[in-house]
Amino acid sequence: MLILLVILIYFVLLSVISRIAGGKGDNGTFFRARRQAPWYMVAFGMVGASISGVTFVSVPGMIQQSDMTYLQTCMGFVFGYFLVAYLLLPIYYRLNLTTIYTFLQQRLGKYSYKTGASFFLLSKMAGASVRFYLACVILQTFVFNELGVPFFITVIGMVLLIWLYTRRGGIGTLVWTDTFQTICMFTALLLIIYMVITQMDMNVGEAVRAVFADSHSRIFVFDDWVSKQNFWKQFLSGIFIVVVMTGLDQDMMQKNLTCKSLRDAQKDMCTYGFAFLPANLLFLSLGVLLVLFYQQQGIALPASSDQLLPNFVSKSPSLWEGVGVGFIFVLGIVAASFSSADSALTAMTTSFCVDICERPDDERLRKRMHLMMAAVFAVFILLFEWLNSTSIIDAIYVMCSYTYGPLLGLFAYALWMQKKHADRKMDIHSDRLAPYIAVASPLLCFALDTATRYLFNYQFGYELLMVNGLLTFAGLSLANRIFRT
Repeated sequence: MLILLVILIYFVLLSVISRIAGGKGDNGTFFRARRQAPWYMVAFGMVGASISGVTFVSVPGMIQQSDMTYLQTCMGFVFGYFLVAYLLLPIYYRLNLTTIYTFLQQRLGKYSYKTGASFFLLSKMAGASVRFYLACVILQTFVFNELGVPFFITVIGMVLLIWLYTRRGGIGTLVWTDTFQTICMFTALLLIIYMVITQMDMNVGEAVRAVFADSHSRIFVFDDWVSKQNFWKQFLSGIFIVVVMTGLDQDMMQKNLTCKSLRDAQKDMCTYGFAFLPANLLFLSLGVLLVLFYQQQGIALPASSDQLLPNFVSKSPSLWEGVGVGFIFVLGIVAASFSSADSALTAMTTSFCVDICERPDDERLRKRMHLMMAAVFAVFILLFEWLNSTSIIDAIYVMCSYTYGPLLGLFAYALWMQKKHADRKMDIHSDRLAPYIAVASPLLCFALDTATRYLFNYQFGYELLMVNGLLTFAGLSLANRIFRT
């Protein structure tokens, strides 16, 4: 009941912030915050918005299989954010875009534009629903099962709360609520780390030395080119992951487009890009400390790496006394989950109104679509519960990783067209082929990945995203050349 009370207080505070920051609640505030957001607030909030509840649980567990090699990808993130800041942001600001997919219409055509927006909506709805489903499962396990609340009520209630505090101000609200949620999330993370350290009878200095002396603190892999953890695979993939999943994602870019000027937006992006290294180092260090704790207590490590942190919480009942680790863990999950889910819901509403319906000034439509998106979001989450299959969830994650490849190819070709042929668009017949090319590219990538595993025992990692984008780019280029000639 104490945890439930804190969650309710948490959402009351979010609602108060939303009421204050929401302004008139018009489309200008909902879609772009009237381009008046302070860049430093956007930067701080974006760190939390980029970390979901799944990240909160999964990243500490990564060290069981891959040590701290994920930091190689995070190093690539830094370069990726600089690339987005100085390559894509100038275009978005110069064209004064509300959604980034409008750029595709200006450079390629209507069909490419609709294809890009549709791929975003599909990827974001599926991916955000899976991430929020997993967070709801954790909340159900730690809180609502004890109260006898059915899972579907938990889901509907949580989605309803998100809808309530985002319906008025949209992105204008999220700039401020994300700041509050980021503070809560990192406070929870630091407190859990401190609690693990105290359970091991260590001080902070001893814990730091123990982490870096442990074999799981390995970061770099240069000697194994086949491994998915090879430095260059991880580093280059990190760059392209940021370019695609931030620079070409309306959810991530919408907040960056609320800054007062291009220079402010670039400062914002570069600042929070650098923050990802220390943030993920904290999560991975927690993972190493948890492994050391399990070993010290003679407890077997969980079979699933995702259970490393939840098992520590659930098997430490004494820590529930007062404000214990379970309490802090739930608060961290709530903050991380909602800071990513609320922005996803707002971005999908924005894209559907602007890109699909092409009615950016219709406030009644925006309100109806926001409610509809929340309802579809809840249905997707409940569908995952009904399927009740980990393999289905894994398949959804794989699908989302494939569907971002065509976005990379579409934007790369649009940028190439702008540089080489600034005076004309892609041929109309080629533009009409864009949806088919965008669907064919992920299918070819899947076939390529399957074939290389079977023939050469080589498994693609994140680099498959680059191959996917290259196939889309090549398909669009070939089609345009054929029809032009």
